[in-house]
Amino acid sequence: MKKTVFAGFGGQGVLMMGYLFAVAAMKDGKEVTYLPSYGAEMRGGTANCTVVVSDEEIFSPVASSPDYTVIMNKPSLIKYENLIKAGGTIFFNSSLIDYHLIRDDVVLEKIPANEIARQLGSERTVNMIMLGAFVAKTGLTSLESIMNSLQETVKGKKTAVMKLNRKGLDMGAGFVLKELRNEND
Repeated sequence: MKKTVFAGFGGQGVLMMGYLFAVAAMKDGKEVTYLPSYGAEMRGGTANCTVVVSDEEIFSPVASSPDYTVIMNKPSLIKYENLIKAGGTIFFNSSLIDYHLIRDDVVLEKIPANEIARQLGSERTVNMIMLGAFVAKTGLTSLESIMNSLQETVKGKKTAVMKLNRKGLDMGAGFVLKELRNEND
């Protein structure tokens, strides 16, 4: 069983990341729970969701000590840094977060998602970049499953938007895989 928390401000696509991941894992034949939570303010307020993925039945959707966090803003990083389990991985948008963790028992994946999005020409792809990095690094589902879930979830979207989302996923995945190759050289 793997527990993941996606967190940030409303409007950053946090709930969409979690939902797409949950749907993709479910379509991959996994047992899944998806538990969204957001402040009353919506856009600009806090937003987070918990996704639990398992090969066996899940008895609680609560992720008291998640294996992974995907963090889009500094307040969320501060909140979840102490909750993630030892040995877990924190993925965070280093374009928006300038912060040094106090823990040394977790893996850090700093993704400059806004810079990558600027290369793509659309800030709206930041969440897809982060999701691509998360999927590529964890292997909990595939980029193809995420795209299939996206196409099913947002029916009627223009082909250009889908292509842009795919590029975001691919660039996020490419970033962490390149980092991984550099570490192994």
